[in-house]
This record gives sequence, structure tokens and C-alpha cells, in this order.
Amino acid sequence: MLRKLRFPLILAALTTLLAAAGYWNIQPASFMDKPAAPLDDSAIDFYVTNAHTLQYQIEGKLHYEMTADKVEHLKASKVTLLTQPDLLIFRGTPIPWHVRSEHGEVSPQGDHVELINAVRVERTDTQGRPTILTTSRLSVFPEREYAETRQPVKIEAANGVTTAIGMKAYLNDSRMHLLSSVRGQHEVR
Repeated sequence: MLRKLRFPLILAALTTLLAAAGYWNIQPASFMDKPAAPLDDSAIDFYVTNAHTLQYQIEGKLHYEMTADKVEHLKASKVTLLTQPDLLIFRGTPIPWHVRSEHGEVSPQGDHVELINAVRVERTDTQGRPTILTTSRLSVFPEREYAETRQPVKIEAANGVTTAIGMKAYLNDSRMHLLSSVRGQHEVR
């Protein structure tokens, strides 16, 4: 009789040993951990519609006013996307620069703004003469008060029209350096 019981006891002990080894090998805690989803470069972690922003200088004068149809922040790159940005840059003066484009991208630190498609920069001087600059793309560095493009540029002023390929603009000095293929048509008064 002992011989009859020995085989089932060995089989039960072996089954228990295999079950225990399987339990420790599987580790039930691993069922609770979910694998991390791959980070999508275009994932948006927040957005704002009908955005309106005012920023003042230390002295309390208005520095700029910006509106945009939509502002989206990309989680992975921390870049901010702008749809229909419209910016009035006062820089403490009563006559602002008016900057618009179809799209814009702001770097994570805010030190570089890329304006994309139908970029239009307008300013009227103290004598009421308008100046309008148009291009397809403009890189703006707000802290340095500097802007540049390698794209074709058209500048319409009270006394004529100037076109060029590429431009460097020093906003603080109200000075522009046109890079190549400069053409001008000016009226003599």
C-alpha cells in the first residue's frame, strides 16, 4: 500500500514544486506594471483658444500685446505652436509694430519665434507714413530685438517699394540689411 501511495505523493510534491517555481518566475507584480507608451513627438499637453496676452516693461509701459486663434504646447519638444498670431510690439512707445502670420513656433525658452506663411510687419511712423514688410518666413529673436529671413522680402514704404532675397533686421536701431538681389522702385518728389 505504501508503494501505491508513493507515486501519487511524488507526483503531488513535483507538481507543487513546479507551481511554486512558476509563481516566483512570473512575479505577480509584473502584471500591475504597464509598459510605458512611446512618446509621440506631436502630443499636445495643453492648448488655448482665442488667446490674448499682455506684457509690460519693468517701468510699467506696455511692451507687447498678442492674440492668437490657437496656442498649442507640444509635450515632447516643449515648442509652442501659434495659429494666426497677431502681435502689437510697443516697446514703450505709443506707435507699435504690427506683426502677423498664419502660423508661428515659439522655442521652449521663448528666445526664438519662427513666423511662418504670409508674414506681415507694419509700422506707421510719427509723420503717419506706413511701412509694410512681407515675407513667407521670419525668425525673430525678441530679447536681442533682431529678426532675419533667407526668403524673398518686399518692403513697401511711402517713397517706393524694395524687394530682396534675405534680410537681417536690427529692430532696436530701426536698421535693415538686405542680403541679395536687392531691387528698388522709388518715387522722386
